[in-house]
Amino acid sequence: MSVPGLTIRHLTFLGPTRPPASLSFEVGLNVIYGASNTGKSFVLDTIDFMLGGKGPLRDIPERVGYDRILLAIQTLSDEQFTLLRSTEGGAFRVYEGLHTSEIKSEGLELAEIHSERRDDNLSSYLLSKIGLEKRRVRRNKRDDTQSLSFRNLARLVIVNEEEIIQQRSPLSDGNYTADTSNVAVFKLLLTGVDDSALVATRKAGAEEHSREGQLELLDQLIEETGRQVRDLAGPPKELETQQERLEASLATHSYQLSISEARYKETSHKRRELLRKLEDASNRLSEIASLLERFTLLEEYYLSDVQRLKGIAEAGTLFVALADVSCPLCGALPENHKHSSECDGNVDAVIKAANAEVIKIELRQAELSDTIADLEKERLSLERRIPKLERDLHAVAEDIKETVYPDLRQLRSGYSALIDKRGEVREALTLVRSLRDLEDRRNRLKLENEAGLSSSNPGSGELPTSAADKFATLVLEILKAWHFPEAERVHFDLRARDLVINGKNRTSYGKGLRAITQAAFTAALMEYCRREDTNHPGFSILDSPLLSYREPDGIGDDLRGTDVDDHFYTYLASVPNERQIIIIENTTPPTSVRLLPTSVEFTGNSGGRYGFFPAPPDLNG
Repeated sequence: MSVPGLTIRHLTFLGPTRPPASLSFEVGLNVIYGASNTGKSFVLDTIDFMLGGKGPLRDIPERVGYDRILLAIQTLSDEQFTLLRSTEGGAFRVYEGLHTSEIKSEGLELAEIHSERRDDNLSSYLLSKIGLEKRRVRRNKRDDTQSLSFRNLARLVIVNEEEIIQQRSPLSDGNYTADTSNVAVFKLLLTGVDDSALVATRKAGAEEHSREGQLELLDQLIEETGRQVRDLAGPPKELETQQERLEASLATHSYQLSISEARYKETSHKRRELLRKLEDASNRLSEIASLLERFTLLEEYYLSDVQRLKGIAEAGTLFVALADVSCPLCGALPENHKHSSECDGNVDAVIKAANAEVIKIELRQAELSDTIADLEKERLSLERRIPKLERDLHAVAEDIKETVYPDLRQLRSGYSALIDKRGEVREALTLVRSLRDLEDRRNRLKLENEAGLSSSNPGSGELPTSAADKFATLVLEILKAWHFPEAERVHFDLRARDLVINGKNRTSYGKGLRAITQAAFTAALMEYCRREDTNHPGFSILDSPLLSYREPDGIGDDLRGTDVDDHFYTYLASVPNERQIIIIENTTPPTSVRLLPTSVEFTGNSGGRYGFFPAPPDLNG
């Protein structure tokens, strides 16, 4: 008889106007690797969503136009079925066979919420396929029990990139009130025995109900506050360091910004001065042109007047010399000239007056010529100066446009972004302080609750030491197979509900080593169940287990100088067919793994498989 278990075969998105987006899986090792932001983690999120996880799915641009999801699954006894769900969430439909395209039949409807009283829900349906239906697990220290849900199992076999580095036990999801049931599910997988036989010792009193209610509320507040902190600025331990870096960056940016603004003011002032000088020079040149035009006309008038006056003087001289002519002034005939009396036009006086006027005009002509010469000299100087002013102005304007202002704008933008980020970090630090206060209050309540229950039924429902030791031995075997540094001793701490590796709590390692040891925990759980013939979902999905090769916390967390990655993949590639493991990684696996038909690279470009969804049209066209 085949062992019960599931193998994920296909994940497909369908839409009325979009081509199907599909990814295939096989038994054994499956690897999805490649560029960031191509949909690798989205694959894990969607599989979890299709196994009853709460929505909504991440609203990534590539998902627009798709409205249905198909998850094709095959049991280890070769039964095949496909789950269909709307991308918006809600109930499921299940169909016989493996489907990756439109399904015409109605299918069987399954509710999304687990119910122990009904079987027409996804959880009960999946549990029946792995032989874990109708099981019960311990819910609290009074030995109250609850119906096993497939979601209790999913959190142990589907580990996303946030959970894989969490600084807590793999059996804890950050909700204190759920820790007891999480351990009970782990015990069920290791021993094959559920908690149906447990009998609750006594009813909870009002005080205990109050504490449990407070603990549940505090867990919700802690989870919400922790999510807000992560969304705002990242892990709490990095916030103070981040704030110090931001303050240093702000000081540097402020200094650079003050220099840039001073330079901008200086060059702007220089541009204004050049504009003023150019405008003054241009106005003066226009004024000189107008004056020269008027002075040239005046010079012509002067010349005409001199010529006229000289003509008068010359005519008077001729009249005096030629007496036998009619008087040019009164017209009297020569015989009627009266030289003894003065006539109205005294020729000598006229000649003198004309000569005197000529002298005055010639003086003015000389002054006018000097003025015109000065103006011409000034005009030539301005004509030479204006092009230089224009060149200087253009150079300053280009400097402002191409260098000074872009630098200033970039610095202002960077400074503004840093101010906003500092505000976020300060807000996050306030939330961290609130988070620590909530955690302290929860721990105090937890101690009070444990003290109140310590005498009720000690040791009931706890994980057997023999199973925990055997599990820890298997984890050590896997870590050695992976060439984990100095893997010599591993034991399972029943109180901490976590592994202790070489005498050091697993949670005390850096995030990279926490990721690889969480992967060992998950792989060991599946292997243990197969070796001991206990029930297991049959698959495990891990996101970013080799984080030490990409983002180590420090020297002690850095595995880049080791061959752990090679042996990690070699071990997983050799797992028997009754197991399926899906690895999602940003780092590139060894060549032998890349050549496997179950290895898929998301390239992020049109040169290969773009990502989970097809490449946008602009990349294809």
